[in-house]
Amino acid sequence: MKKIVVVLALCGSAQGALAAGPDCRAIQSAGERLACYDAASVPKKDKPALPETDASRAAYQDPLIAEDARTTAKLKNICRGC
Repeated sequence: MKKIVVVLALCGSAQGALAAGPDCRAIQSAGERLACYDAASVPKKDKPALPETDASRAAYQDPLIAEDARTTAKLKNICRGC
């Protein structure tokens, strides 16, 4: 029981330590404040570049192109002003 209380107390105090960081809001200069925020933030990981051509993947074919062609052919066959 005592171990659980000690672990909970340590976890509770660790939350405040993680939240503590540089006080960038107090910096008056905009450039220095921006540099402070940049230094405090974690750099983002770059996404891997996707290969331009992938032999294992077939070329994309839009299914709506064929449907559009059929609809256009039907509309052209409608008699207008007969």
